[in-house]
Amino acid sequence: MIRSLWTAATGMKAQQLNIDTISNNLANVNTTGYKTQRTEFKDLMYTELKRSNLEDDEGAPVNIQVGHGVMTSAISRDMTQGSVQSTDNPLDVAIDGEGYFEVVLPNGESRYTRDGSFKLSVDGNTSSLVTSEGYYILDNNNNRITMNSGLTDLSIDTMGNIIAKNANGENVDVGTLKLVNFTNPKGLLNDGRNLYEESVASGNATVLNNFNMDSEVLQRYLETSNVKVVDEMVKMITAQRAYEISSKSIQTSDEMMQQANNLKR
Repeated sequence: MIRSLWTAATGMKAQQLNIDTISNNLANVNTTGYKTQRTEFKDLMYTELKRSNLEDDEGAPVNIQVGHGVMTSAISRDMTQGSVQSTDNPLDVAIDGEGYFEVVLPNGESRYTRDGSFKLSVDGNTSSLVTSEGYYILDNNNNRITMNSGLTDLSIDTMGNIIAKNANGENVDVGTLKLVNFTNPKGLLNDGRNLYEESVASGNATVLNNFNMDSEVLQRYLETSNVKVVDEMVKMITAQRAYEISSKSIQTSDEMMQQANNLKR
């Protein structure tokens, strides 16, 4: 009975984390480029009550083992692309296919994002392309994408080349958006603010170019989250019921212990 109490408790803890994950998905349903998270579970160790013994054609063919509950094994991400939504902002950019934009933090470290809601940060006579948090976007040469403030009619083609017009109406090459990809994107670390961090599990960033790039850059579009609200609501109901069942198991074990304690009365 004591074992059943702790076993059921592991089920409640696991489903609480499951509900936390689902709630985070629903909270980010409108977050640009957000990727759905999923909680994965595995069973805990087993206690062997009886070992099978088939020597000399004797003994039971099956062991008697009892488990000790469940634990969370991973919280993975569904890295499939979300829908692309049209906007009227020339600084909104979406990646149609695989890949990530590379940004640089104030400390010089690189981060990666699918959020293409870029802004212009003006500093004197120059403007820089930045994220909503003010982090600089990098070009193919690992430099900040900057331009003279007098340039107008900013356009971005499907390869990420940025072109603007000067005061004479002539085209000026501003730079090319740096796109990278990873061997295992699910291994990226979540850094918040729609940013990912490279890890050993993800592998090193590989720059996408004309020779290995199957993706396209879409100007005036943003990638929406890939959260499916109906699916998340069904998962939440299922997790809630599983939590309830585990709590009932604790209640039942408690009642059994109470009955055992009352045997002498």
